[in-house]
This record gives sequence, C-alpha cells and structure tokens, in this order.
Amino acid sequence: MTTRSRAPLLALLGLLAAAPASAQQAEVTMTGRCERLVIGGLDITQNCKEQLVNTVSRGRTTFDFAAWDGQSLSFSGSGAQHEQTEETEQLQPISLVVPGMKNKEGIVRSPAPAVGACKFSRPEPGKTMIACEATSQGKTYAGVFVTDAKPGAEPGKEGDKDASKEAPAGPARP
Repeated sequence: MTTRSRAPLLALLGLLAAAPASAQQAEVTMTGRCERLVIGGLDITQNCKEQLVNTVSRGRTTFDFAAWDGQSLSFSGSGAQHEQTEETEQLQPISLVVPGMKNKEGIVRSPAPAVGACKFSRPEPGKTMIACEATSQGKTYAGVFVTDAKPGAEPGKEGDKDASKEAPAGPARP
C-alpha cells in the first residue's frame, strides 16, 4: 500500500492511542524522502530507500527503514508507552533497534536493546515527518523520513486503502 493521503497515516497513528495494544495489528508503507539514515554510527543516507514501513502488532510499534545496498534498520517500542508531547507531536519510546543486512542466505538481523524515541507530527497537507533516534551498545542509530502525502487525495483512490482494511486478522477486541 502506498500512502497518498493523510487518512491511512492518521488511521495507523491513531491506533497507537486507541484500543488495547494487544488488539491492534496494522501496517502502512509510506513513500517520500529519506533525509537521514545512520546505522551503528555509519551514515548511509545516500543509500536510503524512498519508503518507510510502520507496523503496529502485538503491542509493539515498529518503524522500518531500508537502503538500496541491502541494509535495513528497525526502531521498535511498546505501543502502550506512546505519548502525545504536544498538540501536534507524538512520541514513541524505542527499546529495540534491529539493524539488518541482506546476503546470499537471506537477511541477517541483529536485534539489540536500545534507548531512544521516534517522533512524528500530525500529518499536514503535503508532508509528515517521522524522526527516530536511539543509542545501543554505545552506537548511534537514526532515521528521518518525510512522507509525500498529497493534499486533496481521497482514501480509497489511486491505491490508497485504510490501514485497518489491510491489517492481518488479530485477536478479538475486548
């Protein structure tokens, strides 16, 4: 799914603050511009892909960045700890970073405990910024992504789908 309006992003980000975390499962792939990608202190921004995947599943929220050279980086935290820091800004604490590298055998991932956060603003016509930063084992991990949401686009048009319609079946809500 490609996000072309604010509605799918709002739907997924709204899940973070809605019903119990264990009942939420959704995924949104956003297109836009990767402005920064740092994995283990190494800046690979020039290789960063123009998409970001945001997943809410089993009480965790994950932001997945990918690079053209086969590297990837996931920032993950408990969705229950999500908080609104200002009227227009949300904060998702991060407790795990997962750098990955694609090789002949598949993708090798190296999960590591981390301390950090992802901040994202309320979607605006034309853009929404997601900025993640964390430290793990003395190394820095960072990703900044700006969506290319198009003003005036309607959900359900041009490939848009409500995030909840694409979500895998999950446990029943209490």
